[in-house]
Amino acid sequence: MPKIVDHEQRRNEIALVACRVVAQHGFDQATIVRIAREAGYTTGMVAHYFDTKQDIVTAALRLILRRIEERLTPSGVEEQPGLLALLTEALPVDETRYIECAFWIAFWGQVPADRRLKRINTWLHREYLRLFERCLERGWTQWGSWPASTQEQVLRSVITFINGITASTVASRGDWPAERQVGQLRLQLELLHGWAMGSATSTVSRKSGKASA
Repeated sequence: MPKIVDHEQRRNEIALVACRVVAQHGFDQATIVRIAREAGYTTGMVAHYFDTKQDIVTAALRLILRRIEERLTPSGVEEQPGLLALLTEALPVDETRYIECAFWIAFWGQVPADRRLKRINTWLHREYLRLFERCLERGWTQWGSWPASTQEQVLRSVITFINGITASTVASRGDWPAERQVGQLRLQLELLHGWAMGSATSTVSRKSGKASA
């Protein structure tokens, strides 16, 4: 019998190898030839699934996003993880996540000069906003009572902070062990929560003052 090939799995395998190659050698050096060699396939086999390197990059981005979404939306767990543990899943705290994050950083470096990658990045950013907002809503019971403007500021601050840790770790991994990443994220969440609670209280007070005036 002929061997049954799972084409989706093979595409994912190639995409994951591309992540590793880009993380180790940089975007420009991640040629289709090198990706094929690292994956153990011929260039013809890779070309069967992807027309260009950009197509491989796009597939890798979608795959990473899907994996991050799975980590940020755990199911079948009796005790749901807290917000800190949940958001830690987006940090480069182990080898798998480091490779994903190094790939992201390399991708961002290509975005300004490529219109198609700009469109993809815009879509990815929207997806990240959606994912992290869901995490914050689940992690903080007060989230729903905060004004929309406060929610927006907190959400974008969290994403900006995580992106900053990601870039710093990729640039200087030895300076950012997992414990330091988590510690800084914990501090940032505490500061943002405190600010948001104070901001929400001030907003309610102002509204009450206007109503009684």
